[in-house]
Amino acid sequence: MCGFVGIYGDNHAAPEVYDALITLQHRGQDAAGICSFDGRRFHLKKGVGLVRDIFKEEHMKRLAGPIAIGHVRYPTIGGMSVEDAQPFLVHAPFGVTLAHNGNVYNSGDLKQELFKRDHCLVESTCDAEVLLHLFTSALARKKIHEKLSFETICGAVKSVFQRARGAYTVVAIIAGHGMIAFRDPRAIRPGVLGIRQGITPSYIVASEKISLDILGFEMVRDLYPGEVLYIDSEHKMHSKVVLKRSYSTCIFEYIYLARPDSIIDGVSVYNARVRMGRKLGDRIKKLKWDIDVVVPVPDSSRPAAVGVSDALGIKYREGLVKNRYIGRTFIMPGQSIRQKSIRYKLNPIIHEIEGRNILLVDDSIVRGNTSRKIVEMVRNTGAKKVYFASAAPELRNPCLYGIDMPNREDFIANKLTIEEIRQGLNVDGLIYQTIKDLKDCVVPYNRKMSPCAACMDGKYVTGDVDDNVLKNADILRQCGGMGMDSSDQLKLI
Repeated sequence: MCGFVGIYGDNHAAPEVYDALITLQHRGQDAAGICSFDGRRFHLKKGVGLVRDIFKEEHMKRLAGPIAIGHVRYPTIGGMSVEDAQPFLVHAPFGVTLAHNGNVYNSGDLKQELFKRDHCLVESTCDAEVLLHLFTSALARKKIHEKLSFETICGAVKSVFQRARGAYTVVAIIAGHGMIAFRDPRAIRPGVLGIRQGITPSYIVASEKISLDILGFEMVRDLYPGEVLYIDSEHKMHSKVVLKRSYSTCIFEYIYLARPDSIIDGVSVYNARVRMGRKLGDRIKKLKWDIDVVVPVPDSSRPAAVGVSDALGIKYREGLVKNRYIGRTFIMPGQSIRQKSIRYKLNPIIHEIEGRNILLVDDSIVRGNTSRKIVEMVRNTGAKKVYFASAAPELRNPCLYGIDMPNREDFIANKLTIEEIRQGLNVDGLIYQTIKDLKDCVVPYNRKMSPCAACMDGKYVTGDVDDNVLKNADILRQCGGMGMDSSDQLKLI
């Protein structure tokens, strides 16, 4: 769940890239970076932490040039150091800098393959560097006999598609040539294209539409599955789908990851979340729960709670106040830190809770520890009864496509029945969304989409995930990252 942006304008691109990264901060809070090209050389600045803390005015001046890419990161592959922050840069062939959102889960094997076959040394533990070397090694093989044409670029990207397993939406700069973007053949992670008209048109590619809105770009469309997009040195746009499979957009984008004001693959995230709530509300009606007020667990569950409230005809209230200066607990690196942060992050409003029967609406339940602490807080505030609704179905499987979820045995739904979970959370009633209802909140609004819900139903859309892959993923998570190679994996197994 990273965020990226690339801008090719007619002036100084880096400040606008900075502004775009601020809008994408929710997609990654561990590290950030910007790389620009001024026509002669690259300028790179990256660091660990929030965007506002990494970049200062002097950095913006140094990041010169009309073309720049930026990235915010939370790691699914790789470590937490600045060496693993994106973008990555190589100086041959041509000079290329690259950033991406997603997860290449065979990156360990590809690191070995790149060293033996392509004579490329991948120094970081980040899969973005693997993608960069896959792309540039393919370019190097082509350029000896051909000039760098759009067809050559397409051939290099197709080689990436054939070798990299997982999900990835990529933006890159090729020195002296322009900006490219590509989206994996199943379009699992989002990517949008925008344009701003002028004497010379400016282009933007970003993870979410909000970046376009804030900078005054008009949205052209989402990137297609398997598409290569190229803005050349004359600001002319070229596009080609080189290996298409399907629209298999991650459905968790609509539940939790994306900002509610984004539109992903033609579907409004906010409207999808409201529909999720209405579906839940329709089912809660049949349970005849004694509910006085519907309260969201802020922030991503607010639209779903509105939908529940609408369906039930029961008032919606803000009963929990969020400290916006605390990072998302879902992406914190340790269960003790996650549990400690809950009271720092949320505080109850006594007058909305005391003496009432509360229906808490949250986006999902993963391990159950966070939900249990929230319920305990609400009960201690004086709630008479506490009910709990999850906008997502039971989560059971790790995501191999870019969300840092736990090992299979750590999902509470793999250990307990729904009744046992209800008892463990200490709630008077518990309901999960169904997978059918969840997909009905998204698919009818883009009939081309067959969204990935592998974390719930175990159906990995790339079709190349077996039990051995999942076992390796579990082992690598236990070791603190997915950056090791296959020989290390075999030793562990």
